[in-house]
Amino acid sequence: MTSRYIAIDWGSTNLRAWLYQGAECLESRQSEAGVTRLNGKSPQAVLAEITHGWRDAQTPVVMAGMVGSNVGWKVAPYLPVPACFSAIGEQLTAVGDNVWIIPGLCVSRDDNHNVMRGEETQLLGARTLSPSSVYVMPGTHCKWVQADAEQIHDFRTVMTGELHYLLLNHSLVGAGLPEQEASAEAFAAGLERGIASPDVLPHLFEVRASHVLGNLPREQVSEFLSGLLIGAEVASMRDFIAHEQAITIVAGASLTSRYEQAFRAVGLTVSTVPGDTAFQAGIRSIAHAVAN
Repeated sequence: MTSRYIAIDWGSTNLRAWLYQGAECLESRQSEAGVTRLNGKSPQAVLAEITHGWRDAQTPVVMAGMVGSNVGWKVAPYLPVPACFSAIGEQLTAVGDNVWIIPGLCVSRDDNHNVMRGEETQLLGARTLSPSSVYVMPGTHCKWVQADAEQIHDFRTVMTGELHYLLLNHSLVGAGLPEQEASAEAFAAGLERGIASPDVLPHLFEVRASHVLGNLPREQVSEFLSGLLIGAEVASMRDFIAHEQAITIVAGASLTSRYEQAFRAVGLTVSTVPGDTAFQAGIRSIAHAVAN
C-alpha cells in the first residue's frame, strides 16, 4: 500500500505544503510564514499549523528551501558537486520525528564558489520530466547547471533578477519613473542590445540617459532593462553550453517566455518545465522513497 506523505517548499518569505497519497495530491496549503517571517513562532509551531489534521507519527514530512539554511530551522549541510542525483535523497537532515530537510548543493573551487537551496529539488524533477545537459533556472538569482543522467557536475549563479530590482528601485536608473507598463518592443530592444554587448556595465547608465533624453518611453524602462540584463546573461553564459547540448529552462511562465526569446535570439532551441511542476516532482520522489 502506498503511504501518505507531506512535501513542503519553505522559503524566506513563503511556505507551501502538499499532502500526497502516492502520486495524488489530496490537499495543498500556503502561508506567508517564510523562515524570515515567523513572527516569534517556532518552526515547529508553524509546521504544526500548516499540516494540521494531515499527519500522524507515521506520516513523513520532507522539506526543501531556505528552511535548511543558517536563517532557517536547522542547517542541512550542502552536498558538494559533482554529486549523484540519488545522493540528494540519501543525505536528509532530521529536525523532528519523521521530519526531514533536503540538502542544498555547493561548489567550492578556485574558479567557482556557489551554493543553492531549493533548486536542487527542482533539478530532481526536471531531470525526470525533461532530461538535459544544461538546466537554466531563472528567478531572483538564475542558476545555470551542468548535469548528465546521473550527476550534477557544476553550476553558476547570475544575479539578473535581483540586479533588475535593485537598479529599478534603488538606483539612479529608476529614479523618478512613473508606473511601469508591459512592452514586448522595449524588451526586445533591450534584449538585442544585451546580446550584442554582454559587457553590460557601461550600458547601465545609458538606460537612464535614454529615458531622460526622450529616446526610451519612461513607462518602458523596466522592460528595456529586463531585456538588456537577460540578453547579456545569455550571451555571456554561452561558453557554459557545449555544442548541441540539450537545454531546459525551469521557471514560471513569464520568465520562461523571456529566456526562451533570448535563447532563440542566439540561435539555441530549449525545452521548458514549469518550476512548480519540477519542484513537486522532485520532492515527491524523495518523500515517496522516505514513506516507503
